[in-house]
Amino acid sequence: MYKILRSILFLFPPEWTHYFSMNCLKVLCSIGLIRRLLALSFKPQAKHNLQFGIWKLEFSNPVGLGAGFDKNAKYLRELETLGFGFVEIGTVTPLPQEGNPSPRLFRLPKDKALINRMGFNNDGVKIVAQRLKAWRDRQTSNVKRQTNSPFASPVSRLIVGGNIGKNKSTPNEEAWKDYAACFNELHPYVDYFVVNVSSPNTPGLRELQEKESLKRILLHLLMINNGKANSKPVLLKIAPDLSYEQIDDVIDLALEIKLDGIVATNTTISREGLVHHVGIGNQEAGGLSGVPLRQRSTEIIKYIHQKANGQIPIIASGGIFSSVDAKEKLIAGASLVQVWTGFIYEGPGIARHICKFL
Repeated sequence: MYKILRSILFLFPPEWTHYFSMNCLKVLCSIGLIRRLLALSFKPQAKHNLQFGIWKLEFSNPVGLGAGFDKNAKYLRELETLGFGFVEIGTVTPLPQEGNPSPRLFRLPKDKALINRMGFNNDGVKIVAQRLKAWRDRQTSNVKRQTNSPFASPVSRLIVGGNIGKNKSTPNEEAWKDYAACFNELHPYVDYFVVNVSSPNTPGLRELQEKESLKRILLHLLMINNGKANSKPVLLKIAPDLSYEQIDDVIDLALEIKLDGIVATNTTISREGLVHHVGIGNQEAGGLSGVPLRQRSTEIIKYIHQKANGQIPIIASGGIFSSVDAKEKLIAGASLVQVWTGFIYEGPGIARHICKFL
């Protein structure tokens, strides 16, 4: 059924389709009975028993949705209804920004891939923090109502991550201030943080992956974190285009400062492995995601896991479309997996399908 729906949706511009689909789902989920029916259809079944604990967090299952899908924390209820164990919102920046000009998202159906050059378009950290606060407040209310009524809305078990970045206008020398601003604003409302210095769509951002620049940003965040009553896990998202020497620097730094984990990987600027190297969409600038990224992502996960002797927890991201892909990442050394492009091509049942055969 989803293949038929997808063929219709693919007739329309990708970014418009994204918001149209999610807003339709939002309307459906606003009706309690329909939301429960959707949850019965898409949430992984309890019998699969895939609960997983890490960083003192309890994940209902190890399949999450990567950053960039729900940039502004507008669809948390809907995404939980579809069965995701965790959702990473963002990338969020201190100030609102429109991102790069449209069109900026391109489908490559023959490659089961996407190219995006969104450019950290988001509503700004203050508005996103307000939405997350409202989400948390609703969960607290649900807890109170559930004690009084068996028909109250179920209490959310969704883990929410905050992916943070810098504004395009902020020079790299002052980037640490942007990351700190986002960290402080979101800290009460997210369960973990991901520092994004690896998007190819903000000019100069990937320069922050160099060891000294990275160390300054991360040490400052860890200092702030240690001063909080409840510290949150801090992870780093890296690019698949790093050399092994650069990955070694990241591993050394992560171990040195006791970073909580790594997300591997972001999108790639490489166009290797495409069906057509030049064709509709694939000549566009931006980050490539989907099946062509699968192998490189797995290689990096395995390398980090072995090099760090399993001391650095890894969230796998890149080319995950099925339980086979997810198993490959977990065997390579990942603790959790994230989908994004796979969600677009495989449909809303992807989390349940992966969990069923995991």
